[in-house]
Amino acid sequence: MGVYIGIDPGLASVGYGIVKQEGSAICSLSYGVIETSSAEDQVGRLITIFNGISEQCRRYKPTIGGVETLYFAKNVTSALPVAQARGVILLALGLQGIEVREFTPNQIKATVLGSGKADKGQVQRMVQIILGLQDIPKPNHAADALAAAIACTGAVL
Repeated sequence: MGVYIGIDPGLASVGYGIVKQEGSAICSLSYGVIETSSAEDQVGRLITIFNGISEQCRRYKPTIGGVETLYFAKNVTSALPVAQARGVILLALGLQGIEVREFTPNQIKATVLGSGKADKGQVQRMVQIILGLQDIPKPNHAADALAAAIACTGAVL
């Protein structure tokens, strides 16, 4: 039982999702994206991400954070900026005393769907069902973050 934050790291768009677990029930408290502008310099973008994650943590007080690990099969050139964003995310969580759990994208998919081979649409739909949301969570970065938060709960779905 508790409050969990899930994060889908990126530089242009960081998905976040906060869920609360009471017994076997899991509900969404908040989700969305923190967006940065490519017109901003790298440091400014990282500060925006840090401040956005810090604000969500102050508001909802999660005890555990699930952060998706990096996976770059094709676009290795974007790995460094996303790794830097991931670093400030981990720092924001760590400074607030939030335990971090890291999950591969396949581990998160397997948690919510039973298979690591699911596509984005399947993840969005299953997150909607698990959390009892009226609408499919969008954008997909937010749905992925909610899925990471669900993975933190340890619930067997």
